[in-house]
Amino acid sequence: MSAILWPVVGRIVTALNAANGTGEHERAMRLIKVVEEAGEASAAYIGMTGQNPRKGTTHTPADVADELCDVIIAAAVALHAFSDEPAAVLTAKLDAAARRLTRDAEHNALAALGYSGPTDADDDL
Repeated sequence: MSAILWPVVGRIVTALNAANGTGEHERAMRLIKVVEEAGEASAAYIGMTGQNPRKGTTHTPADVADELCDVIIAAAVALHAFSDEPAAVLTAKLDAAARRLTRDAEHNALAALGYSGPTDADDDL
């Protein structure tokens, strides 16, 4: 993750808290904002592929990437509403994903050698 992400997100959260408060409605709005931004990324992708024949190609891969960055920022802002330590929560999630990837790679390597016994990956079942 970018080193600038959490300091900037913290500033955004502080500004939103000052403007809108921190009640349950605002918490929900921050979560809904993630969905809105994801919709904009989807719309940009549709525009990039020219899927709408009436509009044709209206977006570029850079436009899609820009919208995906907005999704990441909105998600990081929303995460603040659900955790006192959003950076630590995200780091723990990334660490778990990395462990899963390593475990899956080890499982696949064993399977390629013909081993079909139980592995740590089976613990997730």
